[in-house]
Amino acid sequence: MQTVILNSPFDMHLHLRDDEMLKLVAPLSSKTFSGALIMPNLMPPVDAKEALLFYKQRIKKAIGDNDFAPMMTLFFKNYSKEFLEDIKDEIIAVKLYPAGITTNSDGGVEVFDTVELAPTLNAMSELNIPLSIHGESNGYVMDRETEFLPVYESLAIAFPKLKIIMEHITTKEAVDLVQKYDNLYATITAHHLTLTLDDVLGNMLKPHLFCKPIVKSYKDREALVKIATSGHPKIMFGSDSAPHLKENKEKDNAAAGIFTAPIALQILVQLFNDNNKLENLQKFVSDNACNIYGLKPNKKTITFKEKDFKIPDFYEKGTQKVVPMYAGEILKWSIEA
Repeated sequence: MQTVILNSPFDMHLHLRDDEMLKLVAPLSSKTFSGALIMPNLMPPVDAKEALLFYKQRIKKAIGDNDFAPMMTLFFKNYSKEFLEDIKDEIIAVKLYPAGITTNSDGGVEVFDTVELAPTLNAMSELNIPLSIHGESNGYVMDRETEFLPVYESLAIAFPKLKIIMEHITTKEAVDLVQKYDNLYATITAHHLTLTLDDVLGNMLKPHLFCKPIVKSYKDREALVKIATSGHPKIMFGSDSAPHLKENKEKDNAAAGIFTAPIALQILVQLFNDNNKLENLQKFVSDNACNIYGLKPNKKTITFKEKDFKIPDFYEKGTQKVVPMYAGEILKWSIEA
């Protein structure tokens, strides 16, 4: 029976929500990950120091005794350099959302004018604070990431000392772009590495596989798998695990988001093993993130055995019920310790 050991895995893009949902989902990440980059798109968004520290406190309470570092981010606004200097030691990155493009992003950026953004982005460059971006336009749903790529390119050129993270990339064109500029990096999710649009609506509509950015074509998935499994130093894992209540996924106007936190590592072990690239999985889930963000990991090891694991139909706590990706299906790998 084959065994795989991962050291200090990190999730570099995670939604923990708040209140009762936080209490349900935070332990499911903190059990197996050493830490995660926490998204700030709450209602209201995390855009002030007091709000950020209080949210971090709530996360730490929710994870209990698990050895897990919540790495905090600010919701992007035109911050002053003085404000950023004051909060620098409390954050890992600033997260930019185009206005209205995804869950709780109505207060995001409406116009990507490098002159208007310059004061904040120059200050971030000087203070070595990375900029994390949800890169989509508001155009045709399958083209939204591709239409946003010129914005990434203009920012990379205008702010060459700014570390820019292209979050949850989904297309071959994004894979090509991240390799073009020294200051561009990217995260890739487990679901974009394993799903295509056929899985979402090819036979029947599966709302628990609906996310933003939407999963794309076989060609795009192939490009993502190739660069992720190669161990490329600019590419790291970010789950974009986005929990929503079961009833909010199974209705008209279903919420966008796929919940993968408790099973993401097993999915990745299976994917890298199937592609004969297990030797590069440690880079994808930990080493590259440590190098890109300058992280100092704790000594946490996760052991996997090649043994069937049935994914629960849902995860539940109190009134909160969340359905994971592949609910009720069998994975080939189980977490042993």
